[in-house]
Amino acid sequence: TIEAALKIAVDLAEEGIIPVNLQVREEGERTQKLVYPIAIFNFGTRRVVVKLLENESANLNPDVVINNSVSLLEYKFANAIKKLLTAQRPIILFTRGHGELDELQTTDLERTLHQFYDTDRVTLDSVLSIKKECAVLVVAKPRTAFSEKEKFKIDQYAMQGGKVLWLIDRMGVALDSLRADGRFVPSDYPLNLEDQLFKYGIRIQPDLALDMQCTKIPLRTGQMGNAPQYELFPWYYHLAVSPSGDHPIVKNLDRVELRFASSIDTIRTKTPVRKTVLLQTSQYSRLQFSPIELNFEIVKYDPDPAKFDKGKQTVAVLLEGTFPSNYENRVSEEMAAGLAQLGTPFKPASEPTRMLVVSDGDVAANFIRDPAKKVWLPLGFNHYENATYANKDFIINAIEYLIEADGVIEARAKEVKLRLLDGVKAKNEKTMWQVVNLGAPLVFLGLFGWFFNWRRRRKYA
Repeated sequence: TIEAALKIAVDLAEEGIIPVNLQVREEGERTQKLVYPIAIFNFGTRRVVVKLLENESANLNPDVVINNSVSLLEYKFANAIKKLLTAQRPIILFTRGHGELDELQTTDLERTLHQFYDTDRVTLDSVLSIKKECAVLVVAKPRTAFSEKEKFKIDQYAMQGGKVLWLIDRMGVALDSLRADGRFVPSDYPLNLEDQLFKYGIRIQPDLALDMQCTKIPLRTGQMGNAPQYELFPWYYHLAVSPSGDHPIVKNLDRVELRFASSIDTIRTKTPVRKTVLLQTSQYSRLQFSPIELNFEIVKYDPDPAKFDKGKQTVAVLLEGTFPSNYENRVSEEMAAGLAQLGTPFKPASEPTRMLVVSDGDVAANFIRDPAKKVWLPLGFNHYENATYANKDFIINAIEYLIEADGVIEARAKEVKLRLLDGVKAKNEKTMWQVVNLGAPLVFLGLFGWFFNWRRRRKYA
């Protein structure tokens, strides 16, 4: 019945399972059907829902979407089974105390993580050290300075083989601040992390990246009666970046939305550290260096490709290898002896480990529709365009890779090529192939009957 179907749809929606509107054309008629392309794995009281169909992006052909979805089936199934069978849940810690993203801003991300991980906040001032039990430390959009003691704790956690996900805004700017006065001069966040990231092989530049491949924002264009009229305009500071390369984190990944991101440079390190670029802007990019004044004048004119001539800019980098300590040759003998007594001896170089740096903290933040009522939208959903970007998949893949680089996530790197039909050629040659498929078997059957009778008469005549 309709009531039963609606109840099932509501129950699935509460689990985050949203149907896909499938358009089917049969005999010249177009029909729409709601389908649920999912697989559900159950093990005891635990349950995992696996989405089979990748996000249908406006810039991707539906055949490409299907090909990407098939390529990821092995990874998704193996990942779900492995996590269901894992008894111990890894712990992911988010730092706090420096204006980082709060629990409401990371609600959707943490709800997704809670299927397989435990998440918590850590105030670095209140702990002696970050324990090895922490699988990944997430530094998500800090806005105030880290003390040297706090930096030291992060540094030594990494030296012990800990994994760190850095989501760093270099410039302090937000769209709401710009809308309030119509103009805004961003300034650097005084994070005091520049020397530490530099030591690890990364430098986030004090600039803002602009890209012609961007998302849109609504701006007021007029008034009709008492109702203001709005229109969507490309906002070059909100980047719609495509994955770079075939790394398992970004393999077959849709575009990721970044807001007011900065460019990243890689630096040679004392110890061997491999740098892998994961996200880049398009070739039609430009940079604006601080100090600058932001306003909405840029959207009044058609973009000039000649001004977007800085080429691809790196906005996310994976670091793998042995990292040098930011405090090498800076720890006194007394301090080193005290750390040894506490069971946390100072290490000047790390065990082989991994870090990932993204020059935008909002990549992990879901939009808050109503802060008072704690109403939020899914991570990656752009409520202006009514489109979903792959922010959540990117962060989840990054965390999984940081935890276990040689695990099932390697299956994401496998490539499956579906031999898709040429639709135009198939339509033009439709009649010929119908004749061949229907006529050829009859011709062969007739020839076989004639040969069989001829041979029979000749043998028994």
